[in-house]
Amino acid sequence: MEHIKDYDTLVDKMNQEKFVLYVMSVGCSVCHADLPKVERLLENYDLPSAKILVNEIPEAAGQLSLFTAPVIILNAQGREFHRQARIIDFEALEHRLSQLNDL
Repeated sequence: MEHIKDYDTLVDKMNQEKFVLYVMSVGCSVCHADLPKVERLLENYDLPSAKILVNEIPEAAGQLSLFTAPVIILNAQGREFHRQARIIDFEALEHRLSQLNDL
């Protein structure tokens, strides 16, 4: 999973036809625990993905309404398709990844 460190790159990626974003913050133990699970799920799909540390890109917090971490955002055709925050339901996430992959 690519690590994005600037807002312009993030915007370019999010405007792709399909894109998965994982948002973490420094010191968030849940973020670091969930990341490998998300990466394993993504191995089953041909979807571009990236992660950001919200502390490195503070403008992303405001523009994407990121009030907690972790957050996973699925985009389809430049628009938000699905979002989960704080407590990730991996069954629901897998279902949504499958839907996004099939679009």
